[in-house]
Amino acid sequence: MEIPTSLLLNAIIAGLLLGGFYAAMSVGISISFGMLDVVNIAHPGFIILGSYIAYIVNDRLGFDPIVVSVVLSPLFFALGMALYRIYYLCFEKRGQESLRGLAFFFGILFITEVALVLIFGVDYRTVKTVYADTTLRMGVVDFPLRLVVPFLVSVAMVVGIQLFLTHTFFGRAVLAVAQDQLALRLMGVNPVRVKELAFALSIATAGVAGAFLIVIQPVQPAIGREFIGLVFAVCVLGGMGSIWGTLLGAFVLGLAESFTSTFFGPSWAPAVSFGLLLATLAFRPSGLFGR
Repeated sequence: MEIPTSLLLNAIIAGLLLGGFYAAMSVGISISFGMLDVVNIAHPGFIILGSYIAYIVNDRLGFDPIVVSVVLSPLFFALGMALYRIYYLCFEKRGQESLRGLAFFFGILFITEVALVLIFGVDYRTVKTVYADTTLRMGVVDFPLRLVVPFLVSVAMVVGIQLFLTHTFFGRAVLAVAQDQLALRLMGVNPVRVKELAFALSIATAGVAGAFLIVIQPVQPAIGREFIGLVFAVCVLGGMGSIWGTLLGAFVLGLAESFTSTFFGPSWAPAVSFGLLLATLAFRPSGLFGR
């Protein structure tokens, strides 16, 4: 059966745009889980929290949700600092971060979801933007701006984080903190402070990704559960602690889901994506960019 060129090209574009969004959702996990060894399964909960904050400001003041998320990212950064400080004092400092720390973040995820349900109910919420209903057409290829705008900001954010981690002293300290904390201490750097700030950065990215999510699709409090497996899959597929790997892994999963949805139906997309993850790990357990 011959596949129409227009259908193939649109599937590729949709997959790449979706992959950019997946990268924004997963880059925080790449930092917290891949670099800091903090298994923050509450990460999707902070994404949904970011969605609802963007929704409130957009609904009441009419501001663009992505602009709102960037402006309010310092609040998520401060929240991340506070959460890591609690996590460190209660679990990591005592050597109990493995199971009890995991339960702590699961509790945060549960509390966030319940609080949002109590405040907003279970109805889906959407935002209004000047570009949400606009689609650019180039030849036979469609570029829906509700995907293009989050894609551009997502890629800029991921690339910016990569440059920050590789070209600043603090960024290199983050890359080293999970490998050799003693060396950092000998250099006069407090590893706990480095992890605190890096974890805060990961939460700030979740808040921004939440705005992307509500621009792309309606949200409700429980939708965050759908992304728990996906964000960890992107992180592991790309390679633990690799920002470039996270971006590439997100594009691979985005393309896989787009092709599967286009040619076989959307119900098959999750199975194919995670099957691809398992196949990659079978032949390259460290992921695409892992060491």
